[in-house]
Amino acid sequence: MKAAEFLQSVKAELQKVTWPTRKETYGSTVVVIVLVLMVAVFLWVVDSALSAMIRTLLN
Repeated sequence: MKAAEFLQSVKAELQKVTWPTRKETYGSTVVVIVLVLMVAVFLWVVDSALSAMIRTLLN
């Protein structure tokens, strides 16, 4: 009984959800990919600079 009530509640809540359109999903995905690439490049630059500094200090 409890399981059936729970599933009915879940169904009711899911019907209240405003699902994004295909265009919104695409736009959000592009933003996430661009930001991930920007952070990756930033971390690569910082890592390279710190590695060069450490190599210089150790030599």
